[in-house]
Amino acid sequence: MRRFAIIGHRAPSVGSFNLNDLSGSGGRMDVLARAINAALFISHGIREDTEIIVHLNGDLGFSRRVKFDGRILKGVHPDERSISGHIRSIIGKEMPPIGIYEVISEGISHSGGRLEDTLKEWKEMDLDILILDSGGESNKQWIKDDGLAFVISDDLNFTKEENEILEVYKKISLGSNELQGQACISIIHYILDNQM
Repeated sequence: MRRFAIIGHRAPSVGSFNLNDLSGSGGRMDVLARAINAALFISHGIREDTEIIVHLNGDLGFSRRVKFDGRILKGVHPDERSISGHIRSIIGKEMPPIGIYEVISEGISHSGGRLEDTLKEWKEMDLDILILDSGGESNKQWIKDDGLAFVISDDLNFTKEENEILEVYKKISLGSNELQGQACISIIHYILDNQM
C-alpha cells in the first residue's frame, strides 16, 4: 500500500461550503480534491494499492480526517466537484472520536484527529514516513516496494507546529521547484510504478 496524508489548513471540518466556491468557502478544497484524484484515479479505474487521508484543519479546535481507501472505494467520480461533494456531506455529520474511523460509504470513512494522530497510527503500522518538502533530499534512496507513507501540505507551507512534529522524519524533494500536491503524488506514483 502507498499512503498519503495531505493537510488542508483552511478546509472546513464542520458545517458546509459552497461547491461553486471550492477555493474560497471550501478553504482550497479544490487543492485537496485534485490530490485525492491524483492519488486514487487512473484512466479507467482506481488504484487499489493507495489510500489518502485528508486533514481538515480549518475550524479551530475541530480537526477531522477523511480517509479514501482505493481497495474498496466505490461511488466517487474523478472530478473536483464530486470529490468535494462527498467531503461536504461528511463535515455535516457528527465527528467520531480520535482514532475511531466511522464508515460513510464503501472506501470512505472519517475520524477526529490531526496530523500527529495519523503519524502515530502509521508508526504503529511500521511504515516508512516521508515528508515532501522542496528543501529535502533529492536522491531516490527512499524507493522501496511497499510500506511507504507520504505527508504533503496544501498550497500553504507546513506551519511551525507541523514542522516541529515532522522534524524527526526524512524529508524528500522531487525537484528544485515547489510543485503542487497533486503533481507530487503523480510523480511518486510514476517512480514507484516504474521502479522494477
